[in-house]
Amino acid sequence: MANVVVVGAQWGDEGKGKIVDWLSERADIVVRFQGGHNAGHTLVIGGNTYKLSLLPSGVVRKGKLGVIGNGVVVDPWALCDEIKRLEGQGVSVTRENLRIAENATLILPLHRELDQLREEAAGEGKIGTTGRGIGPAYEDKVGRRAIRVQDLKNVKTLDAKVDRILVHHNALRAGLGKPLVVKEQVIAELLEVAPKILQFADVTWDLLDRERRAGKRILFEGAQGALLDIDHGTYPFVTSSNTIAAQAATGSGVGPRAIGNVLGIAKAYTTRVGSGPFPTELTDEVGQTLGERGHEFGTVTGRKRRCGWFDAVLVRQIVKVAGIDGIALTKLDVLDGFKEVKVCVGYDLDGERIDRLPAGQTGQARVKPIYETFEGWTQSTRGARNWGALPAQAVKYVKHIEELIGCPVTLLSTSPERDDTILMKDPFAD
Repeated sequence: MANVVVVGAQWGDEGKGKIVDWLSERADIVVRFQGGHNAGHTLVIGGNTYKLSLLPSGVVRKGKLGVIGNGVVVDPWALCDEIKRLEGQGVSVTRENLRIAENATLILPLHRELDQLREEAAGEGKIGTTGRGIGPAYEDKVGRRAIRVQDLKNVKTLDAKVDRILVHHNALRAGLGKPLVVKEQVIAELLEVAPKILQFADVTWDLLDRERRAGKRILFEGAQGALLDIDHGTYPFVTSSNTIAAQAATGSGVGPRAIGNVLGIAKAYTTRVGSGPFPTELTDEVGQTLGERGHEFGTVTGRKRRCGWFDAVLVRQIVKVAGIDGIALTKLDVLDGFKEVKVCVGYDLDGERIDRLPAGQTGQARVKPIYETFEGWTQSTRGARNWGALPAQAVKYVKHIEELIGCPVTLLSTSPERDDTILMKDPFAD
């Protein structure tokens, strides 16, 4: 049986929560391999709704192990709050169902403050971050001055490490005219939270290797979407980590051969939160209708999502870059009742047709979508669990999307309920 990597094939918010939960029932271990608590999953299990930001989806299922990999940046205080919230819903989070990579980077309060200060200073040029310190924490990781989970074990070395990180941050804060961070306060806060985090710390790369060799099924759970990838996304309006499938290996400490099938998640239309290019964005009544029907508000931020037609150019590009084997198409039911449905099949850039999104920011802003128009369907697709229950036009729509993106739709979601799913190919099958 193959291990599975789940990645968003658009700008995030594609419905990964339901799909990951659906797959996690069949997996033994669920691994988060990048990002932080800036992206959220909503899971509905047995009538209970769970909102997860940092914890792997597996923790809400009995007998599953959740792993926070080394590629994740961990806000220990946010993690403790999330664990407490879950425990209030009757979910016990212990070392039996959660491990954290000892070499994962920590998000400190100074990272959150810097993130927010920069966005405020940027004005109209802001990136649109969640203000949770993700970017500054990754900067410190790459700058080799980060505090990591394992550093909480040794109080003697913590002093010098905090000195190192404050040399950088206090210089920035001075330049912004803000008060300097006091070292003693940082250390005191870390020592207070340390025992709450260290109880979950482990050598997770070794753990995953042992479990994989023992034949356990591993589900690698990505956050956000591939179009927010730091290298391959709509730079600079991206997140601060790699969000494509290859990061599953680096961000969890397993070799690339340990990764089996790559499942990309895409909505039957397109949404985006925050700033940045969005070629198929609809600011008219149609866009408003998509947002209302799809309940397009961020799980973590509550921000309203921008909505538009399905962009086959972008998804095809991500299929290639992320090595996607199959697409899970979600929210098909949101398109019910439209007289016509459009799909972007190419771009017009200054009078020339192109079949990719330019890497440059100015080119991305100038492209105009070239659409194909499809006849809509009046019958409901909501709750369909087999192809025979779908309207003929809806089937044609899905089949044409497969042709346009060069990748099969192997799973189709027709409502937020986990069982309202049409499976064409099991991602865990070799």
